[in-house]
Amino acid sequence: MYPKVIIDPKKYAFNVDYITNLCHRQQLSVMAVSKVFSNDPKLIEVLDRSNVSYIADSKLENLMHMKTTKKKVYLRIPALSEASLVVRYTDMSLNSELVVIDKLNEVAAKMNKRHQIIFMYDLGDLREGVYYKDFSLKDIKHILSLSHIELKGIGTNLTCYGSVIPTFETYEKLKNIKDQIESNFKIKLDIISGGNSSSIPMLMNQTLPPYINNLRIGEALILGRETAYQEKIDHLYEDVITLEVEILEIKDKPSFPEGELGYDAFGQKIEYVDKGMMKRAILGIGRQDVSLNDLYPIKGITFIGSSSDHLIVEIAEGKYHIGDILTFKLKYGGILSLLNSSYVEKTYV
Repeated sequence: MYPKVIIDPKKYAFNVDYITNLCHRQQLSVMAVSKVFSNDPKLIEVLDRSNVSYIADSKLENLMHMKTTKKKVYLRIPALSEASLVVRYTDMSLNSELVVIDKLNEVAAKMNKRHQIIFMYDLGDLREGVYYKDFSLKDIKHILSLSHIELKGIGTNLTCYGSVIPTFETYEKLKNIKDQIESNFKIKLDIISGGNSSSIPMLMNQTLPPYINNLRIGEALILGRETAYQEKIDHLYEDVITLEVEILEIKDKPSFPEGELGYDAFGQKIEYVDKGMMKRAILGIGRQDVSLNDLYPIKGITFIGSSSDHLIVEIAEGKYHIGDILTFKLKYGGILSLLNSSYVEKTYV
């Protein structure tokens, strides 16, 4: 049945090996981020056979059910209510709140386990982490005093909420924190995690600072693109996961609605442009499964709009027919939503 996503584990394996080898040549470990494909077992198998050091996911449910020999990292900062599950089902978590870390320590003590953490700092992207200007050695002293918590390292997140692109100057803020921690407490932090796929350009041109020794990479592995400039990475596959959709209807219709106009089914007021009559097709997928903004256009297809269950497009005259199957490449958000939809079939190459 359609719509369906086509998953190619061999292409994914190629991308994973290429990026991992590139990181290893510059002494960086890799946390492969699996959240976008929702713990798909075939792709987890690829990561399990690879040389990545960790598998990281922001959904605790995925980590709870994941079958792998790799260390599991909880990518989202834990909720206080999740502490028991985090310690039980993961090896490491990213944290920014001392009260949560205290709870993790309490739970770990009861389970007779040591839980590793990466303490996060916000360098200006304004998502999770202690704001770098509020850095305090007291926080680190407190963490180091906990009996069942191991401070594995520190990290930051870039190009996610605030779109801040990794630069040498931005990373220097993290280096200053690293140096103060190591010199004051006479320790060596194992992990300095510098962010995500937006750091790939610096990795490619070898300008990533040497003190950054870990990246958390998801988009580059699944899409063959970096996130800072949305550029394709040479040699990598962009079509590890694609979407196939069937044409349901083809009609000649006006481009401008007739009658009094109000709001659409999603509470939006749309501005229409009158282009006269056009050849319009309806495809069998809608907003419930994917946003049209997360599909890459096909030659001869122009997106017009979508409802819950239909994608409306303008098509070239005589090129397409009822029942034709169209294949779309996907953006990150498209993969994320489609692989979490129960209405989209999943098949493997």
